Amino acid sequence: MNVLVTGGGGFLGGAIVRQLLERGDAVRSYSRGAYPELARLGVEQLQGDLTDRRDLTSAAQGCECVYHVAAKAGIWGSYQEFHEVNVTGTENVLTACRLHGINKLVYTSSPSVVFDGRDVTGGDESLPYPAHFEAHYPHTKALAEQLVLTANCSDLATVALRPHLIWGPGDNHLVPRIIAKGRAGKLRRIGNRPCLVDTVYVDNAARAHLLAGDKLTPGSPIAGRAYFISNGEPIPLWEMVNRILAAADLPPVTRTISPRMAYAVAGLCEGIWSLFKLSGEPPMTRFVAQELATAHWFNINAARKDLDYDPEITIAEGLVKLRAWLKDGQP
Repeated sequence: MNVLVTGGGGFLGGAIVRQLLERGDAVRSYSRGAYPELARLGVEQLQGDLTDRRDLTSAAQGCECVYHVAAKAGIWGSYQEFHEVNVTGTENVLTACRLHGINKLVYTSSPSVVFDGRDVTGGDESLPYPAHFEAHYPHTKALAEQLVLTANCSDLATVALRPHLIWGPGDNHLVPRIIAKGRAGKLRRIGNRPCLVDTVYVDNAARAHLLAGDKLTPGSPIAGRAYFISNGEPIPLWEMVNRILAAADLPPVTRTISPRMAYAVAGLCEGIWSLFKLSGEPPMTRFVAQELATAHWFNINAARKDLDYDPEITIAEGLVKLRAWLKDGQP
């Protein structure tokens, strides 16, 4: 097929692009920058912003399927910035699909769209959206996901995937942050409960997107639905953090702070950053404090059944690949 991937130069987007190319699809990437690695793969690259409806609509011309991966991620920033990229940008993707008669849209969402600050243990897709969000990212991703699923109709089939904590070689977000804080001695366990979380290796997450795209047609059983995607291997959060640190030959996290103290410190940090309009992210936010102190793992039976999704690379295998990537001089 002729496929458009928004954010094709990113971590997950790049993995999706590579898998599409491997099976013979013609891939076009729409990103804010130009990426030499995509050029080496022969990917057509168009530069633009999700908020630019004209450029985005032009990029979608001639395509048969869109993988909308690009988003503004992060734990800090103005609501307007998150809304413009994640919500208005998604509206523009939907407009482009309708204008060009594209009838397949696979949207990359996040499990954070249903996170309400409490433990989630084996939650499935029946979990509701919370009434309140502690951060702009999950709030705007939830709004965008609802736009995508509501847009499903006889002319445009849509599906939303919720990959949880994506990691692996090429990671430019989760792994580098853990390693940087580990090296600086700034990591603290929050609480002593063995809270289980699940994660997903990047190639597994990418494959789930391709499976969804292949299954998706107007009126198909998966159209208009959301699916949790993970490795299906929930383990204690700090065990996973320590295994990533071990891949970088760093010591495990042993020092602990109470959840109540972490949340109080996070609120203070947010207040200081807001009052003085400091650049960068606060060292702790309430959203992160809640995430690090709670269990959050999800039932992926729906993805197994409806998408034929079966994680091919285990956590142990992924960590071997991660270690090799880190040994090559990555962060």
